[in-house]
Amino acid sequence: MSVKILENLCNGCGACIAKCPFDAIEIVDGIAKFKDNCTGCGACGKACPSNAIEVTRKAKKAPKNNADYKGVWVFIEQRGGKIDSVALELLSEGRKLADELKVELSGVLLGDTVEGLAKECFAYGAEKVYLIDGPIFKDYRTDSYTTAICEIINEYKPEIVLFGATNNGRDFAARIAVRITTGLTADCTELSIDPETRLLRQTRPAFGGNVMATILCPNHRPQMATVRPKVMKMSEPDYTRTGEIIRCSNTVKEEDITTKILEIVQNVTHNVNLQDAEIIVSGGRGIGGPEHYHLITELADALGGVAGASRAAVDAGWVPHYRQVGQTGKTVSPKLYFACGISGAIQHLAGMSSSEIIVAINTDPEAPIFNVATFGIVGDLHKILPLLTQKIKELKGK
Repeated sequence: MSVKILENLCNGCGACIAKCPFDAIEIVDGIAKFKDNCTGCGACGKACPSNAIEVTRKAKKAPKNNADYKGVWVFIEQRGGKIDSVALELLSEGRKLADELKVELSGVLLGDTVEGLAKECFAYGAEKVYLIDGPIFKDYRTDSYTTAICEIINEYKPEIVLFGATNNGRDFAARIAVRITTGLTADCTELSIDPETRLLRQTRPAFGGNVMATILCPNHRPQMATVRPKVMKMSEPDYTRTGEIIRCSNTVKEEDITTKILEIVQNVTHNVNLQDAEIIVSGGRGIGGPEHYHLITELADALGGVAGASRAAVDAGWVPHYRQVGQTGKTVSPKLYFACGISGAIQHLAGMSSSEIIVAINTDPEAPIFNVATFGIVGDLHKILPLLTQKIKELKGK
């Protein structure tokens, strides 16, 4: 909607000022003028007795025809010519969705001289790769990536687009959804197809993680979701697979981008990589205090793993945030996960329940963590962990 004051008709009566809900009109030299905070709502138009305010409503866009949208797309996030593992996890999951819908699975790859990465996409199930290649896409920038992907979505019309819930994915997936007028479900933990409607069922924790909500997007396309790393299982690659590379043009120009990358500084602040660890030992409120967290780190070291923590331990100030596992921390999927003194709130389960083997140690036999545990030990972790650590060291010594 656009609003314009016709100065030749305005007599400066001020009737419009009383009707403006934002105090965005003033009288200057006997003529009404809009202030900078005018939203263009048009409320002033009907109030003007002299018809000196022209309100023009913009024509609505023609509604999308959902039937024109076909196929499953996965954004292939890469850095320095190496594909992020979450993209391969989403290709593996996208392959299942595409097979159920009987449509093609495609990857969307942006970068500079990254065509060689298409082979990796094909190995994990993609049949096509939409390639946007050029120096302007060498490093991720919100403006360039958003514009380029919106253009090819509007041109090729996929019905589902999946992004990793990484810093970059979270940054521009929402912008894409707004520009192309569709919905976005963030931090999904499960994706499936409704057999009757063929809609994407997007499941994620809601209300602080107390319930799991399944969200549908019936009226807009594409259906879009972000998924945290390590939530979906990565399939075994088949490097005999081949596919089609579609080289896409774009209108992105350097002068249209609001940011410039002057330098990329890699700063390692700690050496904890929970998401890639195969063995994780986590401690919760049950450890009793920061002075006991050494029991967790000692067992993790003995196993050759990484020490983690629940939100309760982090919020209490016992453990730094970068060790947190759960909905508001890291989502992990190790081969072996120890939950020590962790009750098993849904927020924590959302971040580790896909682990292959879960060992729970808790004094409460009714703790929810035992419902997902492969092995459960009811007892005092302060007595169990030292014995377990000592035994593992003895076995390794032999």
